[in-house]
Amino acid sequence: MTTTGLHVTTTGTGPRPVVFLHGFLGQGRNLATAARSIGDLATSLLVDVPNHGRSGWTEHFDYLQFADIIADAVRAGGAVTRPVTLVGHSMGGKIAMCLTLRHPDLVERLVVVDASPARYERTEFFERVVEAMAALGTEGIASRDHADTALSSLVPDEATRGFLLQNLYRGPSADGPTWQWRCNVAMLRAELDRMADFPSMGGASWDGPVLWVAGARSDHVHPSHTRAMRALFPRTRLVRVKDAGHWVHADQPKVFAQLLRAFLVE
Repeated sequence: MTTTGLHVTTTGTGPRPVVFLHGFLGQGRNLATAARSIGDLATSLLVDVPNHGRSGWTEHFDYLQFADIIADAVRAGGAVTRPVTLVGHSMGGKIAMCLTLRHPDLVERLVVVDASPARYERTEFFERVVEAMAALGTEGIASRDHADTALSSLVPDEATRGFLLQNLYRGPSADGPTWQWRCNVAMLRAELDRMADFPSMGGASWDGPVLWVAGARSDHVHPSHTRAMRALFPRTRLVRVKDAGHWVHADQPKVFAQLLRAFLVE
């Protein structure tokens, strides 16, 4: 079944429209702190991207399809009356790049957070966590604590388990309320290879301003990715954030907020 409805929450009262796109297995609310930090400058839309959170599911993992779905929602939303600043982290950064190249009229500025227009060869972390979610399933889960304990042998890090378990909720079924995953675990597990890749953009490029933010402790933005990034986005400025890994906005929230605020007003 394919559905295209997107779940979007709004925060902030400022005049600049900003759209946030989260990473793999996340939800829009993961970027709420960053959105609130610019609330006086921007009205931000926190999007649950397709197959995540409360948004609809698709049959396949397709960056171009996801970009088009989100672009249609932004264009039709009514809240956006001028081109937006698009902020995407990780998987959301790849979607944001595709959206900008396919729908350049919608985007004024682009922020790509710890993502590159390249294939990621090291996906062990993502493989491990999605396999753990699939192995846990949802049948027989008695409580969130029970699920946390069941995941602990496969995902020993407590913070990572907390991140995964935000996807767990009690929803309706024929037998009454049951624990369910909000994200499309089966499809995401089966098509993880597509998530790791980046689609061909057919020679497209976009000449708007781009802030490319990388975590200094992350390998998602490698020097070898620079040529491809600048071919697509010639006006890219790269900033590496000290003492930050892949989740730059969570590791260094104040620094990330400062970067966003400066980029919005420059």
